[in-house]
Amino acid sequence: MENFNYYIPTKILFGKRKIESLGKEAAKYGKNILMVYGKGSIFKENCYGTSLYEQAKKSLEEANLTIFELPNIDPNPRIESVYAGAKLCREHSIDLVLAIGGGSTIDCAKGIAGQAKYEGDIWKCYETKDPSPIQEVLPIASVLTLSATGSEMNGSSVISNLSCNKKIGLTTSKFRPVFSILDPSYTFTVNRKQTASGSVDIMSHIFEQYFTPDHGGYLQNRMMEGVLKTVIHYAPIALEEPDNYEARANLMWASTWALNDMFEKGKIPTDWATHQMEHELSAFYDITHGVGLGILTPYWMQYVLSNENQHRFVEYGKEVWNLTGTEEEIAKKSIEKTREFFTSLGIPAHLKEVGIGEENLEVMAKQATQRRPLGAMKKLYAEDVLAIFKMAL
Repeated sequence: MENFNYYIPTKILFGKRKIESLGKEAAKYGKNILMVYGKGSIFKENCYGTSLYEQAKKSLEEANLTIFELPNIDPNPRIESVYAGAKLCREHSIDLVLAIGGGSTIDCAKGIAGQAKYEGDIWKCYETKDPSPIQEVLPIASVLTLSATGSEMNGSSVISNLSCNKKIGLTTSKFRPVFSILDPSYTFTVNRKQTASGSVDIMSHIFEQYFTPDHGGYLQNRMMEGVLKTVIHYAPIALEEPDNYEARANLMWASTWALNDMFEKGKIPTDWATHQMEHELSAFYDITHGVGLGILTPYWMQYVLSNENQHRFVEYGKEVWNLTGTEEEIAKKSIEKTREFFTSLGIPAHLKEVGIGEENLEVMAKQATQRRPLGAMKKLYAEDVLAIFKMAL
């Protein structure tokens, strides 16, 4: 077990009708609230017979707070939205940036909260992956509507700049929300595609921390296997029974814990190669993140599997899929089971199915590795990433 420091300041309000606490919690940070949200679902009637927009606004107004709004955040949030939000923050002396939506909206809110207090261009911090110039950010809060990214409890923000075909993540403890409201009921209306891709995203976050070449991390690995089995059990139920509260609740809590730093603590450097490769797909083709991850992950597994790290796939196969056989058989079968599960959720198996051909593969492979090789299970250089992309065609 490696040394580590661990601190999560985010307050979680989990369960039905927790939105009623929104105004009280938000008032602790000031009077002026910037409400950031997406392109329409916030206005749809939910299981409470009203819209999330109306519920949030009512709670905030009852606390005598002043509300300003930034709508229309894209699924892969743009740097232009970050700039626009920061401008509103400065003009109206915003005290709290409130994201209502999924990971994209929360990620955008984090960028806004950073840019609002930073005199330079925050995109440069994303490009260099260096948050150190950002000395202060506005407080951030969230009301979660999609189980996927874990952004509601972590310090990561991923922003796209389509002018240069880049999608980059930036991580700092300053980006952790001060509080997040998690009501699984708000995910009842999430469609099949987004439910499936969100579930794949949760699993991928676990894979990036689980698949390391070391033999340590016993406790962390057992906890991660529990989250994987939870998603494998409940994702199909949520697809068939969208308003099954128990299924939605387990997926939402799995999402939050899959990426709040808990599982990586004490382990050697984690992998994250698949995420970096998928960011290139989203930057160039604007595809759904979870779909890209679902396509790439089994091919990445096949490519990096070796005698040196086979033990991790064997562990995965035995503990998650209950596989038996020789170690080589279990390792290979675990990859097959992963693809079978993704397919059962409706996730494509090939890049061509989402409109991606060979035209940009080499450029994307070079861009993904321009700073350093990817991964921990196996160091991936541009030629390795290109090989995985071609396997996925």
